[in-house]
Amino acid sequence: MAVKIRLRRMGAKKAPFYRIVVADSRSPRDGRFIEEIGYYNPTTEPATVKVDADKASEWIKNGAQPSDTVKRLFDKAGIAK
Repeated sequence: MAVKIRLRRMGAKKAPFYRIVVADSRSPRDGRFIEEIGYYNPTTEPATVKVDADKASEWIKNGAQPSDTVKRLFDKAGIAK
């Protein structure tokens, strides 16, 4: 099972809000996930990013692959890959 760390879109139309989740790569974008490890709100100024660094690094150690966008968010938050 390939595990990905990716964004799950929430919020209303034209007002996106994302949760950072760990999910099976075969599940749909907003479908089933394993664990929620943070959130990202691009509509605030500046954009809000909150990530549980311990859980994120633990999942990465166990082989979970972050998406490109999540990788950039982790770099901004200072979480090691």
